[in-house]
Formats: sequence, structure tokens, C-alpha cells
Amino acid sequence: MKGDTSTFHEAMYYREEKGRLRCDLCPHRCIVEEGRYGICGVRKNINGKMYSTVYGRVSSIAMDPIEKKPLFHFHPGSWIFSISTVGCNLKCKHCQNWEISQATLEGMNIPYYTPEEIVSMARSEGSGGIAFTYNEPTIWYEYTLDVGKISKGYGMYNVYVTNGYINEDPLREISRYIDAMNIDVKGFTDEFYRKITGGRLQPVLDTVSIAKELGIHVELTYLIIPTLNDDENEIRNFSRWARETLGENGIVHFSRFHPDYLLINLPETPVKTMHRAYEIAREEGLNYVYLGNLWEERYETTYCPKCGAPLIKRSGYHVRIENITPDGRCSRCGTKIPLVM
Repeated sequence: MKGDTSTFHEAMYYREEKGRLRCDLCPHRCIVEEGRYGICGVRKNINGKMYSTVYGRVSSIAMDPIEKKPLFHFHPGSWIFSISTVGCNLKCKHCQNWEISQATLEGMNIPYYTPEEIVSMARSEGSGGIAFTYNEPTIWYEYTLDVGKISKGYGMYNVYVTNGYINEDPLREISRYIDAMNIDVKGFTDEFYRKITGGRLQPVLDTVSIAKELGIHVELTYLIIPTLNDDENEIRNFSRWARETLGENGIVHFSRFHPDYLLINLPETPVKTMHRAYEIAREEGLNYVYLGNLWEERYETTYCPKCGAPLIKRSGYHVRIENITPDGRCSRCGTKIPLVM
């Protein structure tokens, strides 16, 4: 396969540097030797050019509840056409989709779909949009960009479920075609990021700020892992930062950890830890805080921050919308709710 580029797609955001290639797509800024891949395992230097080896290689296709992403304030109660490829630019020891995120194309028979075919399939399923999810969408950036351009032509929306490890220029480029992002903030210390994910914290925080500035609908997810990022001070610092960055209407999902991949030695997150995280985030002034993988309706329901009326009741993926006017206000007190309907 060396030198064969017939099934690949030339990458964006790279440059030649002293006979090697520098990838500028994500904060790793990998230096990639001839015939080698970047950290993501899918962007390869072939004959002095960088190629995406996963362009159009779709490992998973499904129709999912939008709440599974999780997005609670973006077309609540709807279903979205969801796709993924293989690979990731982080190496999280707790990854729950490691079978595809840590996989490579070697020895795998992954079908190819053109961007036009994916958009056609989504439309035939009656989906209003497309979610790039299950593994990190940044690593097949060129494909998501092309799909996004075509889907927008049909009035559809696009969603990135992402670790936020992307550089500013490519984020700004694709922001014209991305309507919503759920961004994982996996911990709130650089030590956690370096030891557990193989990345750094600050670039993720920068992505959140830039996405907010660009007008993308942003929701955050923080997976609480016992002994690693469950310290109350760390959760408070994260919550305070989320309030300062996204405002009081910033949307935060705390998710319950279950043992997986390389962290099977750790226990599930205690329920009391989840409840305490909710309390801390509310104390720090966040109006919309949710607990995931807990399946308690109280902590999945959207409430009016002014009068307390339940607006969107959730039990798992069963969603009941109540007390919301067509223009997105609480029908009891008239408060405007940050929702994309």
C-alpha cells in the first residue's frame, strides 16, 4: 500500500517542515515522517503529502435520540442520523468506545460512502441533521466538512460530539457548517489530561470559548472518575469556569463512570458523588445541570430557572416537552429558555 493514495483524500492543515510534514489540525501538531501516521492513527505522510486515510470510511451508522449525544437543549426529543469512523487524537484510558477510537484501518473492512450518499441516507431516514459521534470527528475533518457543506444545502444541521482537541483555524473554518457541539472536558487539571488522555487541558478550554464566540450551540460533558477527577475542588473549579465562559445558562452534563478499557480496576462513580457534583454546579450559578448514566428523572429534567416549572421531562431517552411556548419560553412565567427547537 506504500505510495498508493487512490482510496485516500489529501488532508487540510499541514505543511512541509525540513523534509517532514507538520500537521496543524489539532494541538498535538505532529511531525510525521514519510510513511508514518500522526498520533490519531489516520493521517499519513505518503510521498511528501498528508492524507486522510479514513475519508468516507464509515464504521458505524445509527439513528439516535439527540439526548444520547448528549444534547438536551438542541432539538429536544428528536432523533439524529449518527456516523463515525475509526481512530482518535487522544488516548483516554477510560474510553467507552475504544473498539473504534483506538482501532486502525489495518485488517479492517470499513465501507466507503461518499458525502452525498451519507446526506441522502440521513434524509431518507427523516433526520433533520447529522451527528459526527462515537469517535473523535476532528480526525476525519475533511469528510465532516464536505458532508456539512452538502447537508447545509438541504437545510439540515450538523453536530460534533467531540473531545475539543482541535486548533483554532480549522475550528473557525468548519464552524459555518456545525450547529451544535457537545464538548468533553474530561477533567480540570493538566496533570489529569497528560496522564489519562495523552493531551492537555488548555486547548480544550480554548475550543469551548471559541465555539461559544462563533455562535455554535455548546453543551459540556464531564465524566466523573473516582480518584482521578472527582475531587470537590476540581469539580467546583470546572463549574466556576463553565459559568464564567458560557454564562449562567451554560449547559453541563456530569456523567457517571463505569469501568472500561484500561481503567477496569476503578469502581463506578458513587451516586452521592454525582448528586454532590450537581449541587456544586448549581451553587456556582449554573441554571442547567444534568446527571448522565444515573437514570434519575429529577436530574435529567429541564426546569425553568425562575419559577421552577418542569419544562422537559426525561426518563432515559423518553422525553416529554411541557410548559414551553412555541417561541421557547416558560408558559408559566414567560422566562426565555436557551433552546434550539
